[in-house]
Amino acid sequence: MVPIRTEEKGQPHCWREAKGIRGYLLDKDKVVHLLSWHQISNINEFREFLAELREQDIIPLDKVRLCFVGDGAKWIWDCVKEYFPECRQVLDYYHCSEHLHDFAKIHFSETEKARSWIEQTKVRLFHNNAAHVIAGLNRMKCKTAEAKTERDNLVNYLKTNKVRIEYGRLRRGGYPLGSGAIESANKFISNIRLKRSGAWWKVDYANNILKLRCAKYNSKFDSFFDQYEKSAQEKRVSREKRIRRVK
Repeated sequence: MVPIRTEEKGQPHCWREAKGIRGYLLDKDKVVHLLSWHQISNINEFREFLAELREQDIIPLDKVRLCFVGDGAKWIWDCVKEYFPECRQVLDYYHCSEHLHDFAKIHFSETEKARSWIEQTKVRLFHNNAAHVIAGLNRMKCKTAEAKTERDNLVNYLKTNKVRIEYGRLRRGGYPLGSGAIESANKFISNIRLKRSGAWWKVDYANNILKLRCAKYNSKFDSFFDQYEKSAQEKRVSREKRIRRVK
């Protein structure tokens, strides 16, 4: 979330989400960074970037197994499925664990019982037994309405992402299970620069800074400015031509 300065009179400053993608090649214990993209954007703008990524043919789909790791948001999976239907989708293991902890904290009165259930459930998920986990949750007798609501939310979450939580099979296949790469990128590309003491940004200015930051980490900084100078020169020439025609 980025602190945004609102220009409209009477409208308070607000926080807006900076969406991001981090791409890398993974080969056994070697990781090669490919690209980072971060912008304060809506879903349509995010889709436009995926479409551009597909059109540019940056990812050699004939040579790699493509995998997207996400936090479970439906709109992300919808976008990925539209532009990269051949990819493997993985629900971030740590986001999944957070949902287990949220339910256990409400349902179990004893900390030790909650911890034991969480560990057993993780083992079942790693053995690709999501169906058994869901069945067990449905059989649970919840003592409070809050626990029942949290249980139903967890069941729906696991059902929706059932094909994305085959963690044992995914690990054996060499796929990443966590979204640590994008979480890290959010920190050193977006947060460190934009979340400074007293800083409030116009959206365009914040996005320009993010473009520069991404260009740096994508090793495109020099070519980024070459393109900018070329565009600026073309605008100057065009403006001079218009002035001559007016005269």
